Amino acid sequence: MDGATGSGGHRALVADSDADLVAAVERFVGDGMAAGEPVVVACTEGTAALLRAVLGDQPATRWAQWSDVFGSGAAAAVTAVRRLAARHRTEAGSLVRVVLEPLAGPDPETWREWQRFEAVLDHEVAKEPVLALCVTDTRRVLPPLVATARATHPVLMAADGEHHNPDHVDPERYLQSLPIPLEPLEETEPLVQVEAVRDLRGLRRQLAARVAGALLAPGSETALEDFLLAVDEMTTNALRHGRPPVSLRLWAGADRLVCTITDRGAGFEDPFIGYGPAHGEDLSLGGMGLWLARQLCDHVDITPDGTGVHVRLTTVLD
Repeated sequence: MDGATGSGGHRALVADSDADLVAAVERFVGDGMAAGEPVVVACTEGTAALLRAVLGDQPATRWAQWSDVFGSGAAAAVTAVRRLAARHRTEAGSLVRVVLEPLAGPDPETWREWQRFEAVLDHEVAKEPVLALCVTDTRRVLPPLVATARATHPVLMAADGEHHNPDHVDPERYLQSLPIPLEPLEETEPLVQVEAVRDLRGLRRQLAARVAGALLAPGSETALEDFLLAVDEMTTNALRHGRPPVSLRLWAGADRLVCTITDRGAGFEDPFIGYGPAHGEDLSLGGMGLWLARQLCDHVDITPDGTGVHVRLTTVLD
């Protein structure tokens, strides 16, 4: 992995003009071509059009849809980036360069998953034959997320090359520093409350029946099915790997579904767990519970509370 001016394969391009953005990406792509490395670009439509105007005839540059990487959410994007690089790798173990544009929406509630994505990717590319350049256009990205970009990349990319980033924070420390906001629904009476889960089959029937009776917005059936699957996976995880008793509380609000699962175990020692299947791409080997929950829910928040571990699943209903 190219570590010319810093550790890791995670570069940030923080630009405030089209000229700076294009010049830095051109440098990154040119360095890849000189080294015989394929480059894959997965940017938003406007940025991709800007880059195609100058890179479109480069044979080593491949183009991917932004939605193919980020369309299923920030947590799922970690796996999507890994698979994107694998698909374009010319031979086993060879380096692939990817140009990415993580772009959160304007709702601050969604930001923590994008912040987690940057920290997790910073950790992951240090282990993978991937050199990632993340584009942050300060004209479109709000200041807190620009600050995230500066904190989660060990190297900054510019037209004149790579520069050590003095503001880089260790990804584990950064991930653990992100606050987990309070959920107002947790202060209300839950729709379902079980103090000691034992019968998973009976719990599944109870959850499905109670939530089906809640007044949910039309068109939320798929989101509900995904949410209940995530609840089932995380409850199963707690029973298998945690310590009893395992308790569950579930709320159905006008705009969201929330479930907390608590056990008395030590919790997850690895803060990066669940951002990929535990046993790689062979999903038949299991170890997918937390990974699936991250794919299926808008937020998965894990908090050790001194007596066990508290997992909160949240799905926002459109």
